[in-house]
Amino acid sequence: MARDRNILRRLWRRWDTRLCLLAIAVYCGAAVYGEAVYQVCRVADRTPSYNQVHEGSRYVPPAFVRVFAKNPQPAGQPLYLLGSDNLGRDVLQRLVQGTRIAFHVGIITSLIAIPLGVILGCLGGYFGGRMDSVVVWLCATVASMPGLLFILAIAMVVGQGLLGVYLGIGLTTWVSVCRNVRGEVIKHRGRAYVQAARVLGYSHARIMFRHILPNVTHIILIAFSIRFPASVATEVFISFLGIGVQGEPSWGIMINNARLRLWQGVWWEMAFVTLAIFALVLAFNHLADALRDMLDPALRTEQG
Repeated sequence: MARDRNILRRLWRRWDTRLCLLAIAVYCGAAVYGEAVYQVCRVADRTPSYNQVHEGSRYVPPAFVRVFAKNPQPAGQPLYLLGSDNLGRDVLQRLVQGTRIAFHVGIITSLIAIPLGVILGCLGGYFGGRMDSVVVWLCATVASMPGLLFILAIAMVVGQGLLGVYLGIGLTTWVSVCRNVRGEVIKHRGRAYVQAARVLGYSHARIMFRHILPNVTHIILIAFSIRFPASVATEVFISFLGIGVQGEPSWGIMINNARLRLWQGVWWEMAFVTLAIFALVLAFNHLADALRDMLDPALRTEQG
C-alpha cells in the first residue's frame, strides 16, 4: 500500500500526468452529468434538451465567434456556447452526451475483455501443458480474425444499439491482455513464494488469484488505460457507419452528421467532436505510458 501511494504521488508530481488526470476528471464529470440528465428525462418521459429541434436556431455559430465578429445574439435565441447543428440542437449538450456514451463503452467493454484475458492468462500461465495450449490456440484464433469485421458481425447479429457494441468490442480485445498476463504468470509460478504456498497446501485458485495476481496488477492497470480509448475510438467508427447507438448523440453519429455540413461552412460540430476525441485518447495513452514506466518492475529496475 505504501508503495502504491508513493507511485500515485510520483504520478501527480509530474505536470504532464497531472494534466492528463485533470482532463480525465473533466471527462468523468461530464459523463456523470450527462448520465443524470439522460436518466431524469427518461424517468420523466420527455424529450431531452439535447434532442429538441429548434428550427429557428439552425447553424448558430459558437458564442466566441459571435463575440469576435461583433454579431450580437438575437433576442429570445438560446445561448449556444459551441454552436448548434442543422436542427438547432445544442452542440455542447450533445457533446456531453457523447462523453456519456463513450464512458459506457470504454468501461463496460473493459469489464468484459480484461477479466476474460486475466482469467485465461492465469490459467494458461500457471498450469501450462494442455491448458496453456488451449489458451494459446484461443488467442491465435481470435487474433487471426479481422477484428473490426468480427465486431460489426456481432453488432449486426445482436441488433442495433450498444449491447452489440459492448459484446463485439469486449469479446475481440482480450487477446493482448491474456498474452501479457500469461507471460508474467509463467515468470512468477516458479518463484519461491509460489513454491512455499504449494508446500503449505494452498489451493491452485488461491495461489493464482491471491498470490500471483497482485504481482501482475500493473499489467491490468496499463491494459485498462490502453483499452479504454481504443474501445471509444472503435465505437465512434461503428456509430459513424450507423450500426451502433440509435437516437442518442454518439460522437460517431455527430461526426457523420457534421461531415455533411462542412461544405456549408458549418465547421464547429466537426471541430469540437474531433477535439474531444483527440484529447480523451491522448490523455489515456499518455497516462498509460506513465503507468507503465512507474509500475512495470522491469522498467523500475532499469531506471534505478
